[in-house]
Amino acid sequence: MQYRPLGNTDLQVSLLCLGTMTWGEQNSEGQAHDQLDQAVAAGVNFIDAAEMYPVPPRAETQGATEAILGSWLAKQDRSKLIIASKVTGRTDWGYLRGGPRLSAEQIDAALEDSLRRLRTDYIDLYQVHWPERSTNYFGKLGYLPGNDDGAIPIAETLAALQRHREAGRIRHIGISNETPWGLAEYLRLCRENGWPAPVSVQNPYNLLNRSYEVGLAEFAHREQIGLLAYSPLAFGVLSGKYLDGRKPEGARLSLYSRFARYTGERAEAVTRRYVELARERGLDPAQMSLAYVNSRPFVTANIIGATTVTQLASNLASVELQLDEDTCAAIEAIHRDCPNPCP
Repeated sequence: MQYRPLGNTDLQVSLLCLGTMTWGEQNSEGQAHDQLDQAVAAGVNFIDAAEMYPVPPRAETQGATEAILGSWLAKQDRSKLIIASKVTGRTDWGYLRGGPRLSAEQIDAALEDSLRRLRTDYIDLYQVHWPERSTNYFGKLGYLPGNDDGAIPIAETLAALQRHREAGRIRHIGISNETPWGLAEYLRLCRENGWPAPVSVQNPYNLLNRSYEVGLAEFAHREQIGLLAYSPLAFGVLSGKYLDGRKPEGARLSLYSRFARYTGERAEAVTRRYVELARERGLDPAQMSLAYVNSRPFVTANIIGATTVTQLASNLASVELQLDEDTCAAIEAIHRDCPNPCP
């Protein structure tokens, strides 16, 4: 396993981070614990959760993922693990605090509940899952001003997070599904108030969606705020298992029609090119896709997920794959022809 610094902190996180969003929905508690044992045995020390998980979000399962992680964490040496979680952004889910907002009051309540479910006194990295304001995330492009009436200012959200950081309940702050303007605003507020800056941005990044490179990658370099790349396999699409209309039993896109971000004719056509490239070079398509993300200098950690231990073993092995210059050049050629088909 390789390790990289989390921002400008003294924490060294594994290049592969274990994602958890299937636990409590597609995976049972026992299966999740098996994944955790397998990942830790491979050198993973970084685990990412969220209060809204599992996905798809439902009132009946909300918080189950953190609880499953907590039941395992209670039996481990907590000091050797780096645990990340997230407070839910603004949405109309009435079952979660009457509709989550990023107010100081709601952050207080969310953190308290997450700590209880995780059975820990602190969270190493606590992240804002998505912005309060109207902006571009979850595949939205072409920014147009939205109605931000009543939106909680970033200043209130950040002050609440800093208060908990100073109290030792969270060690570091991160943001997720953010834009360059949003990150710049967090940095401005931190500088004006003498607070430590966020240490990471968790955004989507994969061969079908490299939009992070456009405005945020330079921040990673200049401000030491690296990317935690989620959906590195585009919901499994880049493995090639969904090509030609296939719907593998138990797979996410077979079970849930709501996940349409990486589907469609253009997505399939570009995916086919990447899959064929991998096979021409004797590579597993999923491992090639993960290895590309692993190789990016602005990536702090690549968040992998799986529903079986076989899938997880393959994903973990991607850390050993170094893509040669010819393969990287071929990937870039496809990207130039078909940039960001699934932003």
